[in-house]
Amino acid sequence: MGCSVDKIFEDFLNKKSFFVNKDALNIKFTPETIPHREEEINMLARILAPALRLERPSNVFIFGKTGTGKTLTVDHVTNQLSRIAKEKNIPLKVVRINCKMHKVADTEYRLIAEIARDFGQEIPATGLPTNEVYKLFKNVIDSSKQEIILILDEIDSLIKRAGDEVLYNLTRINQELKNSKISIIGISNDVTFINNLDSRVKSSLSEEKMVFPPYDAVQLKDILMERAKIAFAPNTIQESVISKCAAYAAREHGDARKALNLLRIAGELAERLNKEKIDETDVDAAEEKDESDSTDDTVKKLPKQSQAVLYATLLILKSREPPILTGEMYDVYKSICIRTASKVLTQRRVSDLINELDMLGILNAKVVSKGRYGRTRELRLPLAEDVVVRIENMLKAELNL
Repeated sequence: MGCSVDKIFEDFLNKKSFFVNKDALNIKFTPETIPHREEEINMLARILAPALRLERPSNVFIFGKTGTGKTLTVDHVTNQLSRIAKEKNIPLKVVRINCKMHKVADTEYRLIAEIARDFGQEIPATGLPTNEVYKLFKNVIDSSKQEIILILDEIDSLIKRAGDEVLYNLTRINQELKNSKISIIGISNDVTFINNLDSRVKSSLSEEKMVFPPYDAVQLKDILMERAKIAFAPNTIQESVISKCAAYAAREHGDARKALNLLRIAGELAERLNKEKIDETDVDAAEEKDESDSTDDTVKKLPKQSQAVLYATLLILKSREPPILTGEMYDVYKSICIRTASKVLTQRRVSDLINELDMLGILNAKVVSKGRYGRTRELRLPLAEDVVVRIENMLKAELNL
């Protein structure tokens, strides 16, 4: 067996690859030009331009479905802004935070601590009162005159986990600063999330809104053509392959990530089969692989306790409209544990499991205030009806119900 594996690796190293720069098919790759986002780029640049005069720009909230170029556009504009500021010796700093990252922005404490560390202020992972963390944060950023652009990508995830008080505090902090100023760029796949914010928060934001429309098939083809020139060796891919990837992705709400992923997988599959060129059959195989590798696969690999939490949520949402509260889900979860002879976890531990399911995009968990009764979370399933039916049957089998 060892020899055959060695031969696979040797053959792989010796044969000519279709790829010359596979990174160009990664969504994190930043191209020199961004097709079909010129209008959005120019609008954002005009909003942020006052920062070069050390005037605080408006806060900006950018909405659009996954794969519509939101983060790419923001990175492109702010990278250019930072470059010009550096050339002209303007004290401007751009800070980027991905709010979906676990233990980075899942609580107000962690978010402020993470931003403070970006300015060189060491803060322990836990142990300080939140107001003390704010104090350290304000001191370090206000130690010199500067304009700060704070990018909060997936900002809706932050609000779901930490509540909207953190946004209110961040927007009001400018009133306490003497030397520096902060502007926020929030990026979200959820167009409706801002409607659920507290009225105080909305008022303090004074935001500008930008909505990124989905790409159509023609636009996606243009994007893929540009990336394919960078990613693939000459004469290794048929143009019809690019058209088909674009058509599949246009069907999925114009998701450029989907299109790029399909193109990459098609190339990898063709390479494994030792083909001379990537053709349309490779795209069909890539689409099938991409579908099977997504939600179903994720649910199947969940720990049994997470599966029980998801199944409890699903059972309640079958009987009535969302949202449901964590308390009522916990009661159903306990009954599932009893039926499956499983250990019943504490509500605190189940809350951690909900966080993990939320990060995976299988559950939506939004923090809501109940006044003097504290906070709870509203649960929803962000999945299509046919996917929910499939998952229900899968969970029944996995939990032996």
